[in-house]
Amino acid sequence: MGNEKLFCKGGGCTAKLGAGVLSRVLERLPKFPADPALLIGYDSKDDAAVYKLTEELAVVQTLDFFPPMVDDPYTFGQIAATNALSDVWAMGGEVKTALNIVCFPEKSDLNILGEMMRGGAEKVAEAGGALVGGHSIADADVKYGLSVMGTVHPEHIYANNTPQKGDRLILTKRLGVGILCTANRVGEASREAMQAAIASMTTLNLYAARCCRRYDIHACTDVTGFSFLGHLHEMLDGQHSACINARAVPIFPEALRHADEFLLTAAGQRNRNHTGPFVRFENVPFAMEEILFDPQTSGGLLVAVGEPEAEALLADLRNAGAPAAIVGRVTDSEDIEIRVIG
Repeated sequence: MGNEKLFCKGGGCTAKLGAGVLSRVLERLPKFPADPALLIGYDSKDDAAVYKLTEELAVVQTLDFFPPMVDDPYTFGQIAATNALSDVWAMGGEVKTALNIVCFPEKSDLNILGEMMRGGAEKVAEAGGALVGGHSIADADVKYGLSVMGTVHPEHIYANNTPQKGDRLILTKRLGVGILCTANRVGEASREAMQAAIASMTTLNLYAARCCRRYDIHACTDVTGFSFLGHLHEMLDGQHSACINARAVPIFPEALRHADEFLLTAAGQRNRNHTGPFVRFENVPFAMEEILFDPQTSGGLLVAVGEPEAEALLADLRNAGAPAAIVGRVTDSEDIEIRVIG
């Protein structure tokens, strides 16, 4: 069913515009009077928008779509949907409805389109949501994703930029899928490594989010195209610093070898250019630096939680099957925003 000409030209979250370019565009948008019901909008660089309806109910709204990063259409549909649904859980919400977003060459095999959408529909159902429609256009290249609506209590929202001094930082999925997909496109990734990466990219963050609901989460984001360090930079928001233990970060081991072979992504280099000035590496190998800047497709949650609860949350996450780890801590502002220690 896969079609290499149609598929896998370099997709997933590596296809995102760079954070620097996007910031410059957003800064130039006109400013409108603030709506007091808009609790979180695009100006906060958060994962999704949140709009308050009542004292006990707010709507979470998000969308995400991208080109394929794997050859199999069904698997691609699963990954794209898993990625798009994630932002609702990163905000502390629950998925309710989803709409398909499809770009597809009109003269191509419609069975490929059907398999993509089947993969997406199955993930929406697994998330507890309802697939309620969508929109499609004829395009030269394939793109697929979802617009997702969820709900959250207005007092229980997870913002991405409100960590507290002393918080422990927990990452719930391994890093390195961008590098592995790049290696796979040139026939260098092992079958076992790609199977593990696909299993990660198709694992809903729903299960990690359920664990988090039992704890006092201070900040949360999902790690996607701007990389672990890029999303951490957004979380610290110029108000705090962080110290990261590179040896504690969960990774796909084979990605280290491919990074050493310079099988890297242009998006990873954009991430380094944008976030690198805020980072100081201390005894960290080049390959590990690259993994920390690697754009992740359907990555895990990065959670800031108080030290007294961190170990208990970590145990719950691991019991739920997540390869989670405590990867660092939040500190007061220092001379550099992020220190990564080897």
